[in-house]
Amino acid sequence: MINIAIDGPSGAGKSTIAKHLAKTLGFLYVDTGALYRAIGLYVLRQGEDTRDEDTVEKLLENIQLRLAYVEGTQRVLLNGEDVSQAIRTQEVAMAASNVSAMPCVREFLFSLQQNMARDNNVVMDGRDIGTVVLPNAQIKIFLTATAEDRARRRCLELKEKGQQAEYETVLEEVKQRDYNDSHRAIAPLKQAPDAILVDTTGNELETSIEILTNLVKEKLK
Repeated sequence: MINIAIDGPSGAGKSTIAKHLAKTLGFLYVDTGALYRAIGLYVLRQGEDTRDEDTVEKLLENIQLRLAYVEGTQRVLLNGEDVSQAIRTQEVAMAASNVSAMPCVREFLFSLQQNMARDNNVVMDGRDIGTVVLPNAQIKIFLTATAEDRARRRCLELKEKGQQAEYETVLEEVKQRDYNDSHRAIAPLKQAPDAILVDTTGNELETSIEILTNLVKEKLK
């Protein structure tokens, strides 16, 4: 099976670009960040602290996660409920950042991710795909952009959804999440030595998609 790993910080465009890439190639798209968000959402719904590892570990016993594909679109099922929209809030994003630092959570999701890559040609995006989850992926890409550019994109995305978004607040959240992701003890965000660095700062989405699509097609020749 051919595995393509795309890593990078929050807001770099990983999910959107990986989705387009998978569709173009006819591969399965796996958004690992959505899985961490689903766990974060569950903990929040229980009214618990997403930074309390003992509590989160106990809650994992009550969680069943599954990825389903409806007309080619990935849907995230949390205990049978489609939470694909519910996990796309800033609060859940921060919760995901907190729980993703926990060994118990990473172990909980590790086999699910690896099994999907073993049985399918996949484009998988996240924070540690090329370094930990799929270290033998044939193609590894580290996708990034400045914090300011990523905060700007996030503000536009939230406003398009009718949500309030202050640029300075979003920028601080982006920087905090970058710090959390790159300083966690387990599988921190970092570029794999054999990953190709792609900086999307200032790019329109279509430009970034074209760059990555051409890069991957060239590598697959």
